Parts: sequence; structure tokens; C-alpha cells
Amino acid sequence: MHSYYKIYKPYGYLSQFVNNQNKRRNKKLLNEFYNFPEGIMAVGRLDEKSEGLLLLTTNGKFSHHITSSKIEKEYHVMVDGIITKSDIEVLKNGIEISVNGKPYTTKKCSAHILNDTSHIINRFVRDKKHGPTSWLSITLTEGKFRQVRKMTAKLGFPTLRLVRIRIGNYKLRSMKPGEVLPINFNPIDISL
Repeated sequence: MHSYYKIYKPYGYLSQFVNNQNKRRNKKLLNEFYNFPEGIMAVGRLDEKSEGLLLLTTNGKFSHHITSSKIEKEYHVMVDGIITKSDIEVLKNGIEISVNGKPYTTKKCSAHILNDTSHIINRFVRDKKHGPTSWLSITLTEGKFRQVRKMTAKLGFPTLRLVRIRIGNYKLRSMKPGEVLPINFNPIDISL
């Protein structure tokens, strides 16, 4: 019997449970939040400076399905500067970034400016004296290393905060950082 969970991965944590690297000895890991079953793994990754929804499972087939290009991942992103509708159009149509040192053009995606961010838990990022910021939503079906950060930086809007709010039909909703919820999952309905 496999196990399934969703967690709000807080800022500053690695998307892993065991630290085998000497140079990362003092890193914060997900096992601090819950007594997870043996064999649990993160489905995909969020880097240390990113936060939000992360799925966890003991089922490799489920993990492979969720990380496939069939499943959308939605991110709410705070950027440095005021992003415009024309900038959003560039993101939507694909933008060239570097992946493994080689040029890569991202697939078309969904993107729009966020005017209401009341659903995002407030966390200090920087003083307002450092200039204006704006929020946008980006929905991808691919997940290259640090892709969202590279996409916004290429446009001249460095990412200051990145929160994944949705993976397919799984949503962050009102979860708090560090909160873990078991998922009741029917293996017959893998399209969740």
C-alpha cells in the first residue's frame, strides 16, 4: 500500500529527507515536519529558496506521472520591477533560457499579472525602498532546472519569491508553511 502526501515546503528547506553531502551538512530537510513512512520521495523538486506545494509518495509510477508534461504546475512569482502585459506575452510564447549550458526555448505557457495576492502567506523579502515589485502567475507543463527564475530574469525581472500553488488538480489552498496533509488517493484515477 503506497502513501501520498502534500506539504507546504517552506522557504529555506531542501526537497529531500536525507542529507548525504558534507558541504550541505546544516541544511533543513522535510523530515522535520512529519514522521513519514520509509521509502517516501518528493515528486519533483522545489529549490531551497522556493516554497509552496510539494507532493510526496512511495509510488514511483505516480511520481513519474506527476512529473510528466501532461500535468500543469502553477507558480505565483514576485519579481523585481513592474511587469507589463507585453512582458507577459513574451513569457507565454516561449523565451530562450540556458539549460545545462545550452540555449533552450521554453514551451508556450499560461501567464498573467496577479492583482490579488491575499492568498499568499506574507513573508518579508525586502524593504520597499529597494523599488517596486509585482506578482505574476506562470503555469508550465515542463520543469527545467530553475526554469521560472531563468524566464523572469531573461526579461529583466529577477524573481524575488516563488510559490508553487498547484500541481495538476492538487492545490496549496490555505495550507501553512511546514503543514503536511495525507492524500486519499485512488490508484485507478491516476489523472488526479
